[in-house]
Amino acid sequence: MIFTCEKIKLQEAISTVQKAITGKSTMPILQGVLLIAENNTLTLIGSDIDLSIETKIEANILTPGKIVVDSKLFGEIIKRLPNSNVEISTNEENSINIKCEKSNSTLFHMNADEYPEIPKINENMVCQMSQKILKNMIKGTIFAVAQDETRPILTGVLFEIKNNKLNLVALDGYRLALRSESINNKNDINCVIPGKTLSEVSKVLEDDEKNVNLSFTLNHILFNLGKTRIISRLLEGEFIKYDSIIPEEYNLKVTAKRDEMLSCIERASLLGKEGNTNPVKFDIKDDTIVITSNSQLGKVREELNIILQGDSLQIAFNSRYLIDVFKIMDQEEVFLELSSSVNPCVIKGKEGNNFTYLILPVRCPIN
Repeated sequence: MIFTCEKIKLQEAISTVQKAITGKSTMPILQGVLLIAENNTLTLIGSDIDLSIETKIEANILTPGKIVVDSKLFGEIIKRLPNSNVEISTNEENSINIKCEKSNSTLFHMNADEYPEIPKINENMVCQMSQKILKNMIKGTIFAVAQDETRPILTGVLFEIKNNKLNLVALDGYRLALRSESINNKNDINCVIPGKTLSEVSKVLEDDEKNVNLSFTLNHILFNLGKTRIISRLLEGEFIKYDSIIPEEYNLKVTAKRDEMLSCIERASLLGKEGNTNPVKFDIKDDTIVITSNSQLGKVREELNIILQGDSLQIAFNSRYLIDVFKIMDQEEVFLELSSSVNPCVIKGKEGNNFTYLILPVRCPIN
């Protein structure tokens, strides 16, 4: 195998496929990048079986072939080369020569025939949407994915298409994130995508109106971005019926400035260090929220002007959960719908109704 290509393009391609290489596999070959040189195209593949990423770059292929090279070492060597053309060639000693201007390195390679085959995905069942919208939907839900694997299904995000609407839903038992967008797709789709997959997908998606095509099988999903394809297994099992969790009625409604509320909660959270809950207490009455927190280190009291519809209420929350929500929202004003000190709080944006967040309160003494 002999080929030449631009160093910068090769470096970007390696960085893309490395997102699928965890280094935790028991198969040593999966710590490598598969290189396939043919038809003036260099294809790079990284995989950990559950997640596979394939990307292509233009290359001048002098002799076709395929090899597997250690992902980390190969990436570090290419990264440090001059910004010029790179020539890579194999020799008879199971190694490759990497030449760039006056730099010359040798790296051992593995047998490409031992690399696991990437799942084949029939691309007939396609859902198409802009990369920007999907990227924002992932950003708006991924933080609520469960980190505890005692309930594996909750480590993923529900991907649901029905009635020409796409819903992404994540929940971890303490909070729920729902993002919705209209989509021109008549097929009903219901699957659960691992949170790890969507986290890596969001890093590859561009923040523009270019389309991404999604294809599904019973066990896998394919994100096709043109030169880059991401294939992931789906999680097995049935996702929680999230519709039944979100309250339809409430006793009071708070309208507040998002950035003001976020600043107050962030300041209050600095002293709200009790175990893992980091509680902040809300005293809601007379168009005002008084936000307080205290610990052995001291006390914080913040006051925020709001518009209140309904009765007064005292309630406490894990400050981190509130901060996560308000940081990813971009609306100037937000709605908080509440019923009691033990019922969940529903947070929505004032403009449009394409997202809903739910947070359970924490039980702590409220004075």
